[in-house]
Amino acid sequence: MDITTIVGIVVFGALVMGSIIVMEGWAGFVPFLNLEAFLVVIGGTFCAILVNYPLGQIMGLRKVLAKVLSTTGENTSEIVSTFVNLNKRARTEGLLSLESQVRTIKNDFLRRGVQLVVDGVDQELIRNMLETELGFIRERHKVGQEIFNSLGTYAPALGIIGTVLGMILMLNSIEDVEQVPRRMALALAAAFYGLSAGYLIFLPMAGKLKRRSEEELLIKEIIIRGVLLLQAGASPSIMESNLKAYLEPAQRMAVRSAK
Repeated sequence: MDITTIVGIVVFGALVMGSIIVMEGWAGFVPFLNLEAFLVVIGGTFCAILVNYPLGQIMGLRKVLAKVLSTTGENTSEIVSTFVNLNKRARTEGLLSLESQVRTIKNDFLRRGVQLVVDGVDQELIRNMLETELGFIRERHKVGQEIFNSLGTYAPALGIIGTVLGMILMLNSIEDVEQVPRRMALALAAAFYGLSAGYLIFLPMAGKLKRRSEEELLIKEIIIRGVLLLQAGASPSIMESNLKAYLEPAQRMAVRSAK
C-alpha cells in the first residue's frame, strides 16, 4: 500500500483537529458535525458524477481507488534485465528455448509479448497488437483520472451551493435569532467540506492516478521495445543499451549489477 496517500490525509485531519482544539477546545467540533452540510456536499458530488458518467465507469472506481492506494509499479531495471537474459538464451539456444521461461514471467503483458515472439508472429503484427492494447489501457486510465478530476471540481462547487443554501435558510428565518447560528454553521461547514474534499482528496488522487498511469505506460513501452528487439534478433548489448535509454541513471546501475 502507498502509505503517503493515507499519511497526507491523516496528517491534514490531525492539523485541523489540533487547530480547533487549541482555539476552541473540544466544543469547537460541534459546528463541523453538520449532517445537512455533509449530505449536500458529498451526496451532491456523487449525484453529479452519476449524471456525468455511465454507471459501469462509476462502478469501476473501486479498482481505480485501489490503484491510487497501491504501491508503485514494477521495477523497470528488473524488466530490462529479464529481456537481456532472454536475449542471451535466444541467441545461444534459439527462440523456441524461451517456451519454458515464458510461463515463469509474472508480468502478463511481457509474457504475452514474448509468447508471440516464440510463436513466430510477424514483427509488424506484434507491434500492432501490443500498441493497440497499450492504447486501450491509456484510455481506461484516462477515464479514472477524469472521474477524480470531476469529483475535485464538483465538491468545491457543491460546497458553494451548500453555503448559498445555508445563507438562504438563515435569511429566511432571521426573525428567529436562535436559528441564525445553526444556519450559518450549515453554510460554512458546507464550504469546508467541499473545499477539503476537492483539494485534499479528489484532485490529489487524480494527480496520483496520472503518475501511476505514466509509470505503467512507460513499463509497457519498454516491454514493447524489448519484444520487438528480441524478435529482430538484436544482440544483448544492443538490446540493453536501447532499453536503458528509458531508465534513470540509478536504475541503469541496477541493471548493470543484476547481470
